[in-house]
Amino acid sequence: MKIILANPRGFCAGVNMAIECLDKAISMFGSNIFVYHEIVHNKYVVEKFTGQGVTFVDHIDEVPVGSILLYSAHGVSPEIREQSRKRGLQTIDATCPLVTKVHLEAVKYARDGYHIVLIGHEGHDEVIGTMGEAPASITLVETPEDVDGLSFPSGAKIAYLTQTTLSVDEAGRVIEALKSRFPQIESPPKEDICYATTNRQDAVKQLAQQSDVVLVLGSQNSSNSRRLKEIGASFGKHAHLIDGASELRHEWFENANTVLVTAGASAPEVVVQDCIDWLTREYGATLDEVTTREEHVSFPLPKELRILQSSRA
Repeated sequence: MKIILANPRGFCAGVNMAIECLDKAISMFGSNIFVYHEIVHNKYVVEKFTGQGVTFVDHIDEVPVGSILLYSAHGVSPEIREQSRKRGLQTIDATCPLVTKVHLEAVKYARDGYHIVLIGHEGHDEVIGTMGEAPASITLVETPEDVDGLSFPSGAKIAYLTQTTLSVDEAGRVIEALKSRFPQIESPPKEDICYATTNRQDAVKQLAQQSDVVLVLGSQNSSNSRRLKEIGASFGKHAHLIDGASELRHEWFENANTVLVTAGASAPEVVVQDCIDWLTREYGATLDEVTTREEHVSFPLPKELRILQSSRA
């Protein structure tokens, strides 16, 4: 058996920043820190921090008054920020800058009188945060069929934005439907889908055709990880989305000569290596890492860390 190990894979710059931010906060202030929602959508990462004493919450009133609260990589709405302020929380914003970009675009379009169509998945943390920036101006769509149900006044100014972790092809079909129905619709100055999402999807598109089985490391609530699995399956391959090696099953690899291994943007490298070790141990697999694109993106830690450290000194 041969393993094709996709590169790029795993952590993107936004996830790296958010996790480093939480690590740094723990080293500065101890582990009695709260995080609004999961820091990133990955079971391994969340369990690691929970084991260190970090508390993940879904509601601001779960955080004791005056505590340190870190916002996850997916971003939050202005309403959540206001609730935190009223509760006297000391907040650290670990929102991915690419998500912040979409928030700022929503604010600008709404201020300029646009009806905003947000392409994304209902209930996703990122979508909830973006819609919270201008709830009266944003309509969510997920599919080209949803576009058929849109109704705007004649001559209305319309713009679209997208969730950063969508399938490029999936979003493209919805955008095509929007442009067909509303020729005047405006697009963001630069596409919203994250560079890392695009790169990981392109790698699977290129490498899945050479494989019998596609393994995607990532959690079920990770949008970008699910897209990787879907792309692998679209080539007629047996594709599986798993959190780690404990979920591997021998029946997946019957008559398999080549296995493509990749990881979503919130999955750590340690779970990738665990799967490689399992395949090597069980099948004597050899490893061939294939790079489809180089990545050199990094984001600085939020300034709130320095400010909070100074205020508590």
